[in-house]
Amino acid sequence: MSKTETTGKFVFHKEKAEPRPSALYEEQLKLTDKSKFSDFAGYLMPLWFSAISDEHKAVRENAGLFDCTHMGVFEISGPQAKDFLNTVTTNNVEKISPGSAQYSYVLDAAGFCLDDVIIYQLQDEEYMVVVNAANESKIENYFEKLTAGDQIIDPERQEERLEHKPEIKNLKLNTSNNTRVDIALQGPASLQVLSEIIEDQQSIEEIKNLRPFKLTQLSIAGSNCIISSTGYTGAVTAFELFPSIDDAPEIFKLLLEKGKPLGLLPCGLGARDSLRIEAGLPLYSHELNGAHNISPIEAGYGWAVKLQKDFFIGKAAMGKIKESHDMKVVRIELPGSKGIRPVRWNDPVINSDGNCIGSVLSTAKINEKQIALCFINKEYSQEDTALGLYYLARSKAQIEKGKVQNADLGQSLKADINANVISRFEKF
Repeated sequence: MSKTETTGKFVFHKEKAEPRPSALYEEQLKLTDKSKFSDFAGYLMPLWFSAISDEHKAVRENAGLFDCTHMGVFEISGPQAKDFLNTVTTNNVEKISPGSAQYSYVLDAAGFCLDDVIIYQLQDEEYMVVVNAANESKIENYFEKLTAGDQIIDPERQEERLEHKPEIKNLKLNTSNNTRVDIALQGPASLQVLSEIIEDQQSIEEIKNLRPFKLTQLSIAGSNCIISSTGYTGAVTAFELFPSIDDAPEIFKLLLEKGKPLGLLPCGLGARDSLRIEAGLPLYSHELNGAHNISPIEAGYGWAVKLQKDFFIGKAAMGKIKESHDMKVVRIELPGSKGIRPVRWNDPVINSDGNCIGSVLSTAKINEKQIALCFINKEYSQEDTALGLYYLARSKAQIEKGKVQNADLGQSLKADINANVISRFEKF
């Protein structure tokens, strides 16, 4: 039996489909060719425009613009919206108010993480929930089953069903004019770039005064737009813009035009990944759920799991994990200069005694170093702990030389490269 029970596990089978263009696909084709696009979560998305390292550097020193229109965007509204969200997510929705946002998780009754989400409260009875593109159809189906009474919410009370039935709309698929998609503007020059496309000085001041996880609604180029101080890059100055689907291409084009003199670059999935790894941010199926069934608590986000709430779906399982978990996600630094072999997913992490204590989840090369997010025994998670990594065999020749293809916890191995645990998160 795994660390979470299977009673109450939500099962969803996503239908396979050809990748479709994002809302910004045509605009991005003007900037690069089709060979740089790939299927990501069912959408054709750019891997890079210039170079991953250049785009990464632009976000850290100036600004970067990301197509996030593949992300799922739901509207949860009505008198029961708050109670619904407070039951289906781990954080405390009671703590936010109109004009603010909150990071949280959606779990099933067995405690499996279905997605990490951001909840934006727009008005007293109106919320916007942004989910990962790969999980959009799953979360939509999960909410449908919960409100229809087809999914249990507590393994100890299997006859009980969710009482709250708000109105739920997929704002990417909505047939009315009320659509929303996500464009991310990240980096120290982001505020200046936004100021170039907003004529109203009062609106500029309003954006300038936004604290992290706050939002406002204003007009950009004639389009009603939600602007939030959120992002997925670790940038201190970070915004996400939520225009309508129809207006998104024009706003994207306008931002690039006005931002170019300020060092703004369009950024692809490669920089999005390297930036979030450098910052220590999780990717669903890597640092959340995935092969190791990593919980929010093990991922380093216990603060977003409010066990003091009377109830949320998955609470019992989270309580058990908090008391008994012995593994934890850490961020480590390794040499990465030219000629050094990069570490890869699943490469074993080794302690000073030569024993495997975990493995690599995600890696990125940042200048002359490598940053890796790893899942290891929490005994070794303290900052400045010296560790090592072992390169798994990736060819027949390496196997013949004695390299192993997989390693188990506790297995004795000789480290190939030294590493050091650094702070779990970093802001830039």
